[in-house]
Parts: sequence; C-alpha cells; structure tokens
Amino acid sequence: MSTPVSRRQLLATGITLAAASTTGGTRQSARAAPDTHAEPQRPGRPDFPISLNTSTLRGHKLPITEVIDIAAEAGYAGIEPWPDELDRYTEAGHSLRDLRQRLDDRGLAVTGAIAFPHWMVDDDTARAKAYEEVRRHLDRLSQIKASHMALPPAGEVKNVDLLAAAERYRELLELSENFGVTPAIELWGFAANLSRLGQTALVAIEADHPRACILPDVYHLYKGGSSLRTIRCLHGSLYGGFHLNDIPADPPPPDQITDAHRVCPGDGIMPLAQLIRDLHAVGYRGAVSVELFNPDYYRQDPRLVARTALAKTHAVLAAATKPAS
Repeated sequence: MSTPVSRRQLLATGITLAAASTTGGTRQSARAAPDTHAEPQRPGRPDFPISLNTSTLRGHKLPITEVIDIAAEAGYAGIEPWPDELDRYTEAGHSLRDLRQRLDDRGLAVTGAIAFPHWMVDDDTARAKAYEEVRRHLDRLSQIKASHMALPPAGEVKNVDLLAAAERYRELLELSENFGVTPAIELWGFAANLSRLGQTALVAIEADHPRACILPDVYHLYKGGSSLRTIRCLHGSLYGGFHLNDIPADPPPPDQITDAHRVCPGDGIMPLAQLIRDLHAVGYRGAVSVELFNPDYYRQDPRLVARTALAKTHAVLAAATKPAS
C-alpha cells in the first residue's frame, strides 16, 4: 500500500525544473502602443486568464463599479480590487452582494485582492489585531467570491524567524477555511524580509498546509534580487497568482527603482515570454494579473490604458507559444 505524500514532502523534495531554458528579453520602447481601437487580441496561450489589478487605474480615482465596467469592456477575465475601493463602495450604502452581481453580469472573476495586516510581526498584540483584520477582509472578499487574498510582509518583520512566520501563516490559512478565500504570501522586493523568492517559498512550504501558496510579481522579483529563472524551481501548485508588469529599458538599480517605473508587459527588458513558458512547464494554470502604478498611464484615458495593457499582455502570451531563440 502506498503512503500518502504530504504537500510539504511534495514541494520540498519534488522541486520541479522546467525543460525550457531562459533567454534574455528584447528591449522595447515603453511608448510603443498597439492599435487600441481594434478588438482585443486573443491570447496565444489560453491556459492563463488575464486579470486587471485595479492599481493599474488607481490614479484615475474611479469608483470600483466603473473599474469593473472598464475591465469587462476591455476583455479581461478577472479583476483584483483593493480594500479601500470596497470600503468606499459599502460606505456609500451599497452592498457587496450587489457588487458580486455586477461582476457576474460582466463575466468577471475576482482572482485576488490585497490587504496589509501585520500578520508576520513578533509583537503578539499587534499580530492579534492583524488576525482580526484578516478575518474582516476574508468575510468581505468571500461575499464577492474572491479566490485569493495577497498578504505581503507588512510591518516590522526584519528580524522575524522564517519558521515562526510559517507557523503564523498556517494559522491564517486555518482561519480562512470557512471563507473560501485563500491567503497568499506576496513577495515584496522592498521589504526587510520575504523580499526574495526562496524566503517566501520557505514560509509557504513550512506552513505545511494544502492551500499554502505565494504570489510573485515581476517588479518585486527584480527589486528584491530574485531572477525570473528561479520561478521554474517551484511546482506550479505553490503559486496563488502572478503579477505581470515589465522593467523599463536602462532601469534604475533595484534599490532605487519604484512602483512608478513599472511599464506594460512587453514594453521593457524582462524575458516575459520565457517566464510564461516556465510557468506553463511547472504546471501553473492560474491567472496572470496586470499590476501597474505608472503615473504616465494615470494621465491617459482609463479605457485606453486597460485595452493597451491587455493587448500587450496577450502579445506576451502569444510570444510564449513560439520556440525560444
């Protein structure tokens, strides 16, 4: 009789290396734009639904209902809202049930969201408060049928032991079981801890929970010093989402680059087509979410920004179906 294999054993001893080799990216102009009046280009690789993180339109200061309409009209499969957007919606007297209906009517899944409780800190009082905050977010996100909630290493975490962080993350996973929303550890390149892919993966693996997962981001991988090649070192089941963006040509060094430098996928120097090949090779089939904070885009028409970002992401997915050169 075979012995069941735990998730920890699978992830710790069965680390997967994709067969595809990583290649350098082609430098492209951040100003180049496709014909945004044409119908959105269909993805060359249909395995990855494309979601819109609402940070991409955050500078436009639109109500969440309008962002939903823009995402649906552009052709996105999903959306990732921020908590303050939900706060403003409910504070105006609207119900999250109505928001969920709007999402259903527009054909959009909620593939993620983000919250900033200090779940990882050593301070017991602050952590207890953070757990209550997590519970509140989980309840609200469950009402709009979100699949995941990103949990970055917010707060004073520099000296936190990673095994202690794994225990705390497991507690949050157990807390989430009644809500149907999975907390995912978000890698933060500028954080004092969990700024590297290996650190983040260690916490998820040592949590030893079947739903443990991490959320990488191209910008944060660059800023934190992790190569995109390292993505293929983990099984796809460990990824609870993936944020897509690009690093502009001749970028600032990692310690000086900021969120504002993010450009649309394919407009920079990162090898994103190879990244998509690697994600596919390790078995990831979840959403890829466009997350940008570029002030130049905030000065453009939000519908143009949404359409352009989607078309450029489709182009990256299509390029991933071609053999690496």
